[in-house]
Amino acid sequence: MSDVSKRRLYTALAVLGWCGLAIQLEMVLFSRWTSGASLVGGLVSYFSFFTILTNTLAATVLTYAADPRASKGRTFFLQPWVSSGIAVSIIVVGAAYSVLLRQLWQPEGLQWLANEILHDVMPVLFSLYWWFCVPKGSLRLCHIGLWMLYPLLYFACILLRGHLLGMYPYPFIDVEKLGYAQAVINASGILAGFVAVALVVVAVDRWQGKTV
Repeated sequence: MSDVSKRRLYTALAVLGWCGLAIQLEMVLFSRWTSGASLVGGLVSYFSFFTILTNTLAATVLTYAADPRASKGRTFFLQPWVSSGIAVSIIVVGAAYSVLLRQLWQPEGLQWLANEILHDVMPVLFSLYWWFCVPKGSLRLCHIGLWMLYPLLYFACILLRGHLLGMYPYPFIDVEKLGYAQAVINASGILAGFVAVALVVVAVDRWQGKTV
């Protein structure tokens, strides 16, 4: 595939990712506006979801991949260890949603569309981008420790936000209903899944790096 064709593909993937994020944001803000609630509060709620943050990171990587112009952002996000860490996170997004959340609701209309893009389509497409387009052979086990900082910091922030506002983005970490002990156990289980995915990603990176 030529460089032009690759950039067109990356552009299409990035647009899809940003569209899913935009649809979800529009619905959140519209709901807040019609109920007379704070739009700023809507933005805070929107960015409190691991799904939103991770899809934003994935769309950012794809946007930089589509743009050949040199920049500090492009240099950072297209480093294999950075793109690989985001791949781990978005795989966990799709897996956690399918295992823990999909059965809890049945979205319709635009909500269904945004939900499918963010939880099903983008995890698959970004995983394929990582498999075929991210250079292999440079990952080490130490990178897993760096990748773990993201979910750990996220969980800490969510606990602090929940303590202050009494609101939690996901039912499996709702301290008010589950208590801190169970919420930490649930989060630890997800972190263990994160590490398992990360180990697979590092193993595949090493395998593909040897075959290139």
